[in-house]
Amino acid sequence: MACKSWGSTRALVFWCFMLSWIHASLGSKARHFKWEVEYMYRSPDCLENVVMGINGQFPGPTIRAKAGDTIVVELTNKLNTEGVVIHWHGIRQLGTPWADGTASISQCAINPGETFQYRFKVDRPGTYFYHGHYGMQRSAGLYGSLIVDVADGDKEPFHYDDEFNLLLSDWWHQSVHEQEVGLSSNPFRWIGEPQSLLINGRGQFNCSLATKFSNSSAVSQCKFRGNEQCAPQILHVHPNKTCRLRIASTTALASLNLAIGGHKMVVVEADGNYVQPFEVDDLDIYSGESYSVLLRTDQLPSMNYWISVGVRGREPKTPQALTILNYFPTSASKLPTIQPPVTPPWNDYNHSKAFSKRIFALMGSPQPPDTHHRRIILLNTQNRINGFIKWSINNVSLALPATPYLGSIKYGLNNGFDQKQPPDNYDNNYDIMKPPVNPNSTQGNGIYTINFNTTVDVILQNANALAKDVSEIHPWHLHGHDFWVLGYGEGKFREEDEKQFNLKNPPLRNTAVIFPYGWTALRFVADNPGVWAFHCHIEPHLHMGMGVVFAEGVHRVGEIPRAALACGLTGNKQN
Repeated sequence: MACKSWGSTRALVFWCFMLSWIHASLGSKARHFKWEVEYMYRSPDCLENVVMGINGQFPGPTIRAKAGDTIVVELTNKLNTEGVVIHWHGIRQLGTPWADGTASISQCAINPGETFQYRFKVDRPGTYFYHGHYGMQRSAGLYGSLIVDVADGDKEPFHYDDEFNLLLSDWWHQSVHEQEVGLSSNPFRWIGEPQSLLINGRGQFNCSLATKFSNSSAVSQCKFRGNEQCAPQILHVHPNKTCRLRIASTTALASLNLAIGGHKMVVVEADGNYVQPFEVDDLDIYSGESYSVLLRTDQLPSMNYWISVGVRGREPKTPQALTILNYFPTSASKLPTIQPPVTPPWNDYNHSKAFSKRIFALMGSPQPPDTHHRRIILLNTQNRINGFIKWSINNVSLALPATPYLGSIKYGLNNGFDQKQPPDNYDNNYDIMKPPVNPNSTQGNGIYTINFNTTVDVILQNANALAKDVSEIHPWHLHGHDFWVLGYGEGKFREEDEKQFNLKNPPLRNTAVIFPYGWTALRFVADNPGVWAFHCHIEPHLHMGMGVVFAEGVHRVGEIPRAALACGLTGNKQN
């Protein structure tokens, strides 16, 4: 909407703001949902198991809204013995930090039988999702898609004819409760690799769609009628069209690679932000990330084509997830005649880095401030505390308090958590290439208090784990903000590395990966009052302490719903 001069700069700015606000508000609406979270029997990979679902659905219902809409979810906890919260991954929660859905940080867990109302605005279009953020409930299946379309009258910077949504996850046959006990035991019991990979909650454990291409005679050919809970959701397309694939990863552990036989993809969106389009044969996606890609259906319409998803970053002991790109008018039951795309070797990190370094912000995207006010360097290490294996950041393993930080800070309850801030850096003599000389660490729940509206650089520094020659991939997710990914590097970060930062067109993301023995540089502006988690998005790693908490401008937060803080020290502090 164009703005003309109204006689003064002040009037111009005021009326431009008002007209833009009116334009954005017109057509926006509140979208109401009533959800019940409960355990139920499902067969996500053809083997019956207990999953956590919503309204009898697994994955949970897809939320579809337009930018500017308000989402209202009345969430009832029908789990008999545990609390629940839901995090709206990628939604910044501007003005509603209590709705972020992080237990012990932004709200109290919703007790069995209780109902809590989430109410928040989705301010930007993009591909998002939601998931449980209490214990390891994401691993149990508590997740679903959240798609935000452009507001009425606005257009995407690219054209497409059709759209598909692919929500990727991993699945274990062992219950989440058993996994949690093993992770907290001495001796330590690791959860192992997932039994299956799921596409929209569907995978195959005891059979394969592509047995004829397998070297193993132990796996039988899947024979589906189409109504089975584990039958693949086939993507039906017409020839010579452009399709948008919205791809999000809510995996608990696995880094993934997606490819489509005979087709290239053009990446156009990452974590709800437009990027400079670039073409790829396959796409690496880490837990917590989302992408949109454009696919041109320009291959032979008499054929069908595999869509394959395989494990990256860990030695794969899990078979690929497969589904089919079905060209009209070919029958969907006609299997592709060429073998599924082969996932790149799990430890081909050059392939992974090359993909990450091709992502740049679309021209016209917000640019980062030139300088920072504060730099926090976070060293990821695996440690021991009283013999128990933990993950630590700057030698502190996060253990969340009983009272949500948002309430403790809002009401000045200094005994709600440790008032000593964690360190902004680590001992410069630490050798990241070797196991720690002293593996002992400490637990803590102190937080980083950041001056409001200042610019913060975070350097994620990876290191060797407890075992020799082991350094793992960690995707880190920031709540309440997007950040600019300024660069990646090998080895230990040094001040001179700042010279290679990309300040021209760095991508805006909410999740970024650190590669083995490397560092990743991020920059964000602390302009969203609230208390925000920043953590590894691998579920067992967060459970074992790999996270920190940022607080900014909490005194600016308005009224907080009573139910959000009805526990711990804040249970009787609200008017």
